[in-house]
Amino acid sequence: MKHSTLLPQAVRRVTESIISAGGCPMLVGGAVRDYLIKLDPKDFDIEVYGLKASELIIALERVAKVYAVGKSFGVLKVSIDGMDIDVSLPRSEKKVGSGHRGFIIDYDHTMSFSDAARRRDFTINAMGIDLRTGDILDPWGGLIDLESGYIRHVSDSFDEDPLRPLRACQFAARFGFAIAEETLVKCRSLQVEMPVLSKERVWEEIKKLLLKSQNPSIGIKAMESTGVLILFPELERLRGVFHNPISHPEGDVWTHNNLVLDSCAAICRELKLNDDEALVLLLSALCHDLGKPETAIMVDGVWKNPEHEKAGVAPSQTLLTRLGCPINMIQRVLPLVREHGQTLHLWRQNQIHPVADGIIRRLALRVPIQTLCQLALADFHGRTSPEASGSCPMVEWLSDRASYLGVLYNKPVPILLGRHLQDMGVKPGPDMGQILNDAFQAQLDGDFGTLSGAIAWVQSYSFIKST
Repeated sequence: MKHSTLLPQAVRRVTESIISAGGCPMLVGGAVRDYLIKLDPKDFDIEVYGLKASELIIALERVAKVYAVGKSFGVLKVSIDGMDIDVSLPRSEKKVGSGHRGFIIDYDHTMSFSDAARRRDFTINAMGIDLRTGDILDPWGGLIDLESGYIRHVSDSFDEDPLRPLRACQFAARFGFAIAEETLVKCRSLQVEMPVLSKERVWEEIKKLLLKSQNPSIGIKAMESTGVLILFPELERLRGVFHNPISHPEGDVWTHNNLVLDSCAAICRELKLNDDEALVLLLSALCHDLGKPETAIMVDGVWKNPEHEKAGVAPSQTLLTRLGCPINMIQRVLPLVREHGQTLHLWRQNQIHPVADGIIRRLALRVPIQTLCQLALADFHGRTSPEASGSCPMVEWLSDRASYLGVLYNKPVPILLGRHLQDMGVKPGPDMGQILNDAFQAQLDGDFGTLSGAIAWVQSYSFIKST
């Protein structure tokens, strides 16, 4: 069987059982697309023709556990050898209400592949592989669009799900494809319905756009032409907003923001960050200058954005919440937005007068310095000025200082604890709390760095307080 090498052993076992029962299993969706562009498929969806639901279940239960059954027995989730596989019957959908649940779904095992594929979003996702023969089925021109680099809708059923314009942006970013003009028209016609999208569905698409793209800015820019930007007014406000043209010859804040986002994506790949770390960094890049529209002022003939970092916290929280970003991730992104200018600020200050160690240690309490440096590096390279193509002295300086002080990767932790004070005869209460707080501040300032030094400091502290 041609193309069988793309199937894991577990999927082949399921496929063979379906074929032995007289069914025709088709590999469909993203796995086909990814295989054809020489990417390793991650998810395997099988659509089965020629078997009724009851017959399909019997065939599957011979080799796998059917642990969830979809609406009207049309979608089966099976588990085999530690792998979950979606197996479905061909179906048609008729929209009768708003949202992605407002459909009447009909399953028909006698339906043609062409008719079943008509309901899919884009031609590149509407291809199939007949797993009996290995033949590629492409009734809607997906191969041509895949080769020419176009995102094109399959049919008028595209209009039935307002998430599809955002998916168009996501696929454009992932594959570097252009969106066909007729599909852009379809996307813009769905603007009115876009606000009804659930945060969960939006978040899944945003994650893919950011994590799976070489240049996520392609997807963000596509939000303009598709009308999706209506969902994210905080980003839309960046268009046409001025900042210092000397340091930002690339153009407005919108242009700079997109360059920074792509620079962050390159850093994530270079450092091989995991998805969680990469998302925090990429979302910080997406939000880092959201405070500039509010703070843009002309000073001596030059556009400036004083304290835009602080001003960016509120719109960042609003945007991330609307994106469906988890609360714990929002809490990690906001400090990076608030502090992203500190790398440049402290480096400039150090040129005038050496920055005290305590300032660096306190910065590490507010934000992870390693991630801050990664964001600052992306911010530095997200410009077109001549120096932006070289090394970044401010990042190198802060990284070296933080590493020397032991706070590049971790925030400072108190050396002196309550149990140490109890051993010295100090009873729990407000006085102990005051001593511990003052001791930690002294530790941050470098007055001591060991437990013995902390105890000596307490003894001195007690003497000073008693006089």
